Amino acid sequence: MIKRILEIDRELLVFLNNLGSELWDPIWLLITDKLTFIPIFLFIIYRFFKDFGVKQALKILLSISILILFTDQFTNFIKASFERFRPCSEPQLFGLLRDIDIGCGKYGFFSAHAANSAAVTSFILLNFKSYRKSLISMVLFFWVILFSYSRIYLGKHYPLDILFGLIFGISAGYFFYRLILNFKIFVTK
Repeated sequence: MIKRILEIDRELLVFLNNLGSELWDPIWLLITDKLTFIPIFLFIIYRFFKDFGVKQALKILLSISILILFTDQFTNFIKASFERFRPCSEPQLFGLLRDIDIGCGKYGFFSAHAANSAAVTSFILLNFKSYRKSLISMVLFFWVILFSYSRIYLGKHYPLDILFGLIFGISAGYFFYRLILNFKIFVTK
């Protein structure tokens, strides 16, 4: 059963990766770069300061930083524990994936890009009700989807790596949300 699931995961990756074209490669390389989204992050940080004041905004940013640190380190622990090769490092897939000039790490289960982006988004939207029906929620949701899919497009992660990263990220965001509520670290709106 697990073997068949992994085969389907591999086949889906090859299919999705091969939908790409050289014309779109630079765009997806830009999307996968964390620095691309700095303007969005700066806008959200600005909104934190505007909506909550300096003291609360700093507490929010510290909480998000700790969340990212936790999510990222736990993801690295899982990668080292499972030792599932990234598709771009998998000899069985050589010649089946499009050749996009991008560095390739060794292990990929599960995706830190997906986990971190989902954790931050779920944390923000759970804590700040006023952001849920705003442009910020749509932008964050769109960012998670694009950022996560870019990893499949580039052959850096299997679809299941992304799915488990998203599940873990949402769970981590919810866990930190509950922590914030229990310890009343900052006031949410």
